[in-house]
Order: sequence, then structure tokens, then C-alpha cells
Amino acid sequence: MASISEEQQLPQKRYFRQRAHCNPHSRHSLDSPSRPADVDWPGIFASDFKEGDDVEFADVGCGYGGMLFALAELHPDRRALGMEIRIKVCDYVQEKIRAMRAAHPGCYGNIACVRSNAMKQLVNYFRKGQLSKLLFLYPDPHFKRAKHKWRIISPALLAEYAYVLRPGGRLYTATDVPELHDWIVQHAACHPLFRQLSPDELASDPLTPRLVDTTEEGRKAQREGRSCLPAVFERVPDPADTTGQTGAVQ
Repeated sequence: MASISEEQQLPQKRYFRQRAHCNPHSRHSLDSPSRPADVDWPGIFASDFKEGDDVEFADVGCGYGGMLFALAELHPDRRALGMEIRIKVCDYVQEKIRAMRAAHPGCYGNIACVRSNAMKQLVNYFRKGQLSKLLFLYPDPHFKRAKHKWRIISPALLAEYAYVLRPGGRLYTATDVPELHDWIVQHAACHPLFRQLSPDELASDPLTPRLVDTTEEGRKAQREGRSCLPAVFERVPDPADTTGQTGAVQ
């Protein structure tokens, strides 16, 4: 927990408020690398980024960065990238990272945030099999049937998620909307490259309890008496892939 002096130095959310969700199909002025090899990782992390220091975790729609900071503390030796389409929210996370690094020298150098549209640009950032964790926490439910095609979990997008996740890697989801939870399970569980974790496997994953209380949306749902509905899926090996690359990080 941040001390009083730290809180005085941290950016204030009230200056970075923006609509809860953003239309991913609108035209946005977003700088994006044309391919993973073109990503300026040292510039994004503003730290000593050595060869082999690959980003392993991606928090898509990271919001105000609650899970991103939790990942920094849980896995200080792994790099995590937050991807957020809303400019003010992304600015807040970037400022908070700088403030936390200043308050805790040597810490939080393993996380960064970029403004991006992951529905269109995920494969521009990550190579095949690069990630071991991919998170989608409290995404826009897009209640109207005509907008279901905008949901972050869909057959087409699951193919991209399977591409960037290594075999054994995990796709984490959480929502407080039962209908969206059912949609996610229906689509991800029937995808040939994903299998849903059993209740015992879900309980044994150390990240599971953090899906509930690390994000602003999760804490708000708790305050208002709504349940968090997590679902986690493991990337299974591609029958056509003979490389044998695996590597889930618990």
C-alpha cells in the first residue's frame, strides 16, 4: 500500500477520467509498429531492455493499471505490457509507473503501458508464442446484439490470441456480467486451441484471487454486491506445431 508521501506524488485519477469504454472500430490516431521486430521496447519501458528480455504478459484494456502493478510485484523478473485504447487512461498509467519507479528505485521497471487497439494491433506487438499470460479483465459487455461482434472474445480474435500465446500459456478473463461470462466460456471453451481450467486448476493458479480485487472495475463490482466471474483457458499445443515450445508461468 502506498504511503501518504507516495500518494501525494501519484497522479490523481480525477484528472484522467474518461468514458468507461471506447468504440474499438472507430478511427483512432494510434501509432503502431508494423511488426514485432519494429517495436521499440527500450523506449516503451524507458529502462535497460536487454536482448532476451521479452514481454511475457499482456493486460489488454488494462484500465488504470491495477492488475499491471500486481503483476509487477508478483513477477518482478518478468515483463508485462498494459494495452489501453483510451488516451487519458493510458496517460494516467504511464505517469503512475514513473511515480512508482521514483518512489521505489529498482522496482516497477518491468511494466509499461502503450496506447493501442489490441483488437487490431496485438500481432503487431507480439511474435508467435511470445506470451505466457494474456488478460482481459472486465471488458466492455456490448449488450446490444448488433454490437456482439465488438466483444473482445470472438472466434476470429481467439485465433490471434492462440497465435501470440505459447502452448501452456493462459488466457485470463473476468467479468461481473453473467451473460458475457457465458459468452466467453461458450466461445473459448469450444476453440480447438484452448481448454478451460477445471475448478481445482483455477483455484491453484496464484493469479486467480487477483482477478477479483486488483482492478477498479472489480472493486466497484464488489462494493455494489456483484460477483466476479473468472474463467481461465490454457493454450493447448497446435497439432501441426512440432517445435514443442511451452512455458506457462504460474
